[in-house]
Amino acid sequence: MSINTKSQHKSFGGIQGIYTHFSSSVMGEMEFSVYMPPQADFATVPVLTYLSGLTCTQDNVTTKGGFQRMAAELCMAIVCPDTSPRGNGYPGEDDDYDFGLGAGFYVDATREPWSASYKMYSYVVDELPNLISEHFPVDLSKAGIFGHSMGGHGALVIGLKNPDKYQSVSAFSPIVAPSRVPWGQKAFKGYLGGDLEAWKSYDATELVRSGYKANSKILIDQGLDDTFLDTQLQPELFEEVCKGAEQKVEIRLHEGYDHSYYFISTFMEDHLRHHAQLLQIA
Repeated sequence: MSINTKSQHKSFGGIQGIYTHFSSSVMGEMEFSVYMPPQADFATVPVLTYLSGLTCTQDNVTTKGGFQRMAAELCMAIVCPDTSPRGNGYPGEDDDYDFGLGAGFYVDATREPWSASYKMYSYVVDELPNLISEHFPVDLSKAGIFGHSMGGHGALVIGLKNPDKYQSVSAFSPIVAPSRVPWGQKAFKGYLGGDLEAWKSYDATELVRSGYKANSKILIDQGLDDTFLDTQLQPELFEEVCKGAEQKVEIRLHEGYDHSYYFISTFMEDHLRHHAQLLQIA
């Protein structure tokens, strides 16, 4: 699989690059970013995948997340994919911020026309890691996943369903129970139709309830001034089911913080250290 280099910039001794490739999962060109720490010049390095939230591309966290300094210190590659396919031109694809473009929800759609290309779960779990390992010196046996909001939902679901591939999981302000909140219900109905069992397979709270477990303790940070906290996020639902299922989780609530990248960048170092400890590189 070939990739095209869109840009590269030196950062904290490593390289922050933006790349594109043709994806067989989504049947179109996808853009992603990769930060390679300086240690990658002479050895393979652990890799973290960061999943972004609604309306975002890879660019939001790459330019606002502030992860490069700590990734260089901890010897980690950071991979940031886009949040949906682009350019399909499906009717209604760009009508709303919370469905279609920028809102793939990290599911494999089963409802037409979305089922033809909205395969973000397969893209993140299967295609992208293979692509990264082919072109960059990363060690897939030391891999973690994290994300924000819709991407936090994706990270939790993917980490729970693939403990063989991801040794560490964390999230900022995740949608923990999408089957119960407006953002998730809209996306699931559009991409998956009315099959509620299919919804559960992409709902972190329901996955834990049914016996899925992550490889290690999950870290979640949530701002208490987040305007979406009560209507869309509801971390207490996930915390409750984790306690009953003996899934280790640490949910930290922060006074005064909202849903923005000001919040994410504040606690980015904590998340990278969380992953580094579990991947045994710190």
